[in-house]
Amino acid sequence: MSERIAFIGGGNMASAIIGGLIGQGYAPGQLDVVEPFAATRDKLKSSYGVSAQAEPGAFLSSATMVVWAVKPQTFREAALQVRPHIQQALHLSVAAGIRSNSIVNWLGTQRVVRAMPNTPALIGKGISGLFARPAVTAQDKQQVTQVMADTGELLWVDVEEKLDVVTALSGSGPAYAFYFMEAMTTAGAEMGLTRDEAQQLAVATFIGAGELVRSSSESPKVLRQRVTSKNGTTDAAINSMEDDDMQAIFINAMYAARRRAQELGDEFGKA
Repeated sequence: MSERIAFIGGGNMASAIIGGLIGQGYAPGQLDVVEPFAATRDKLKSSYGVSAQAEPGAFLSSATMVVWAVKPQTFREAALQVRPHIQQALHLSVAAGIRSNSIVNWLGTQRVVRAMPNTPALIGKGISGLFARPAVTAQDKQQVTQVMADTGELLWVDVEEKLDVVTALSGSGPAYAFYFMEAMTTAGAEMGLTRDEAQQLAVATFIGAGELVRSSSESPKVLRQRVTSKNGTTDAAINSMEDDDMQAIFINAMYAARRRAQELGDEFGKA
């Protein structure tokens, strides 16, 4: 753990990774953060003991890895400011949509890994899709794996375009689950439960269903069929959703998410 890691951006995702690294035994002094917002800098210092600077500088030159946790629309500007200080570093981007070709052009290095995490990473229960450019070595990938380990599961993909699908599926996926929990909570309250009661049931149902799929050798489709007795209550609900073509609507929504991920790359990834 002799390496130094710099974070460009100190928001929620950076904070989750920093917390994981501190938990692994990294010293706060091994972590540098560039974060323009004073309140966020203060929060990082009070939570993890790391110091954060408002602007990049020569202190970044000792970083062996740079984690890019900035918004897509600010990535290019930040990269051009940081570039003079980080020529020898491995770069890990968690910014949605920004393709590695753009990052290579802005930073002048081929050692770039892209990651698409999701918000459960904040509690160590996320899943991230990752893509490494050819210049990234096996040792580099191992370092990235270690840095991301405490955010949850990791899935390396072989083609960068798959990260747009990862974005649509798991990157945005928690919001889909929250959306359905909202609907289930509202329906439960309308039918006589308190909202707290309905929400408890909805949340526990999603957690339990996910764990059941994880522990089973059968697909979600087979598990659904097993609990759908003909002419029973579940059958009535599934038939209602199929009458409304719910599955097609949901699949179309995911295509819309992938399309927006592609648009972000086009819009904010220009040289």
